[in-house]
Amino acid sequence: MRITEYVTFDAVGLAELVTKGEVSPAELEAAAREAAQAVNPRINAIVETWPTDDEPDPGSTPLTGVPFLIKDIGVAMAGRRMELGSRLAAGNVAGVDSALMLRFRRAGLVTFGRTATPEMAYSITTEPVLYGPTRNPWNLRRSAGGSSGGAAAAVAAGVVPVAHATDAAGSLRIPAAYNGLFGMKPSRGRVSMGPDFDELFSGLAVHGHVSRTVRDSAALLDQIRGPEPGDPYFAQQPSRPYAEEVTRHPGSLRIGVLTQAWGGRRTTTPVADALLRTVRLLESLGHTVEETEVGLGADWEEFILATTRLFTANLAASVDGLATAFDRPIDSSTLEPVTLAGYHYGQRVSGAQFVTALTIRNRVARSLARYFSTHDILLTPTLPELPLPLGAYAEDAEALDGHGWIERLNDRSPFTMPFNVAGTPAMSVPLTADTGTKLPIGMQFAAGYGLESRLFRLAGQLEQANPWADRTPTVWAGNHTRL
Repeated sequence: MRITEYVTFDAVGLAELVTKGEVSPAELEAAAREAAQAVNPRINAIVETWPTDDEPDPGSTPLTGVPFLIKDIGVAMAGRRMELGSRLAAGNVAGVDSALMLRFRRAGLVTFGRTATPEMAYSITTEPVLYGPTRNPWNLRRSAGGSSGGAAAAVAAGVVPVAHATDAAGSLRIPAAYNGLFGMKPSRGRVSMGPDFDELFSGLAVHGHVSRTVRDSAALLDQIRGPEPGDPYFAQQPSRPYAEEVTRHPGSLRIGVLTQAWGGRRTTTPVADALLRTVRLLESLGHTVEETEVGLGADWEEFILATTRLFTANLAASVDGLATAFDRPIDSSTLEPVTLAGYHYGQRVSGAQFVTALTIRNRVARSLARYFSTHDILLTPTLPELPLPLGAYAEDAEALDGHGWIERLNDRSPFTMPFNVAGTPAMSVPLTADTGTKLPIGMQFAAGYGLESRLFRLAGQLEQANPWADRTPTVWAGNHTRL
């Protein structure tokens, strides 16, 4: 299969070709590898590829034979490196598959490499010292976002139609918005974090993926959702597969709109204009849309302090474990300045302070639950501004302590974190772009706990009304002929 043909299909479409016997998984993998060779030298999204040893059973799932990439953190593949984007974990090789990796295998996906992440996924731009910056395929001078920036850049550039991602503060939705992709952050407990972890970042982190089409995201979430024995959270299973929800009418929804974020960061004009166009689209589809106020259950400074304590205390424990496992020092030779600052801050978080932070988490969850008792959906921009230039997040970062870094990330991405804290689902949808720069702009839609089905129905309707799959970036595998 030629690259120019390969990139015209989404994951479900490729699997259908496999099922019909029109193409083999090996042919799809060859096309994906060729696509990676064509674009990755320019975007630096993939840090490693490897030979594959699994031959999926043709026709066994809606994703059988589809080429796939996993993020360099959060999912372990037996015999393959997982380095967390950090010199501290350089050379780490997983001994066994994690539960999620087993689900990816059962889904019939052909995993042939890993994508870039910032160190310890501790940023919303992907510019690690270990492997260098990942570039946005729409504009190589811009960030691809983070922490799933490598995954998003690879999908946007046409290497694979869908890729594994994680989200603890917007790490899936932010790169989806930066790269013109669809990204669904599931509810807490929808996808197991086991067996090595019961939760990550005190329940703020979830597994997910980024894709070019809504149906790909729904199909993959169907394959990986559900608990493992011992999981601390359990999101009630949907009444029907998410793949079916994509084609169902969402009904007339009551949608609240939050134009300006918590914390004072103002939404820039290009994003505000895009939000207005989205509101008009929603109204044309029969939804009731109104400006709204959304209480967090805590003031912004209290919210930031609580998330700082949760993030840094978890980071400190992870760093200590890695340093012990690899017998490496915890200093500037193994960690980047912001990670090291977060580590030292986390060491000073007391048990009482940590429990208080969990209390704030509970208040945020209860407050957003009250909002969703009166509204079906909350619409916000995914981000208040266009994709930032590479290096923007690093300006004077060495002067920041652990609290200052979390404050900076939330200032740049104030709309995303509350839904991680509350554990509710939220999706970034690539409905529009800036008319001047042509850079993608993502719109975020959030719903109450466990209501991914509602979001998928709305996403499917929006995709039909305003298709985006044919929009391609400057760096696009489909622009290349065989090497």
